[in-house]
Amino acid sequence: MLKQRIITALILIPITLLVLFYLPLNAFRLLTAFIVLGAAWEWTNLMQIKSNKMRCLYLAILSLGLIVSCFILPAFIFVVAGAWWLIAFGLILVYPHLTSLWRSGLSKAIMGFFVLIPCWVAINFIRQHTDGLYVLLFLFVLIWGADSAAYFVGKKWGKTKLIPRVSPGKSWQGLLGALLFTCLLCFGLLITMHAPFAVWGWYTGLSLVTVIFSVIGDLFESMLKREAGLKDSGKLLPGHGGLLDRIDSLTAAAPIYVLGSLLLSYV
Repeated sequence: MLKQRIITALILIPITLLVLFYLPLNAFRLLTAFIVLGAAWEWTNLMQIKSNKMRCLYLAILSLGLIVSCFILPAFIFVVAGAWWLIAFGLILVYPHLTSLWRSGLSKAIMGFFVLIPCWVAINFIRQHTDGLYVLLFLFVLIWGADSAAYFVGKKWGKTKLIPRVSPGKSWQGLLGALLFTCLLCFGLLITMHAPFAVWGWYTGLSLVTVIFSVIGDLFESMLKREAGLKDSGKLLPGHGGLLDRIDSLTAAAPIYVLGSLLLSYV
């Protein structure tokens, strides 16, 4: 399992870098839309949809949602996403209670819109701005690096379960490992950039909050997989599961990071 994860990661990393730095903006927007639609196809597994016609219908509706999102003020989308992920966190904390509120296919379909569309908007919002390439690279390193740190620290020292009813494999020790990685990454970057010490707290704090929400995104998908009786959302990526399993942390982290950045711009 670990060998497969490492091999898949070694393949994905150069592909991600090539896409990030060499794909034109419109092509990047289109490719990320296809990735979101691929994740949406796997989301229909969480909805327990068996009919390919119904799956294609869901993808068509979500595609329309992606198009409509281009005409909505991005800040509004990020505020809505922030509110949504706070609600999702509440559902995680009380699970398995209140599942009757969101167990239906329709409820999960709506959830998919709140999970996938703001993530796509956030990634492309970052990409189109000056230095957006490097900000996205930082975000990817932050989220996937923290996830790896949590995995290895949890595997070595994890004893106290984080939320065992949702994800028995996650531990408080793993979370602390992820947060420690976040601080080290931020401090190293801020030192390299000769950033004023006055901003260290703000940007390290934003990164820590982003990583915490990335864990919430991961836990939320784990909760839906547990409810659907699935181990993985798909089988596209050996050792990682499906495409949705690979971006679940990013679905929460990306809009929260952008929302936090916009708020910091007013400080």
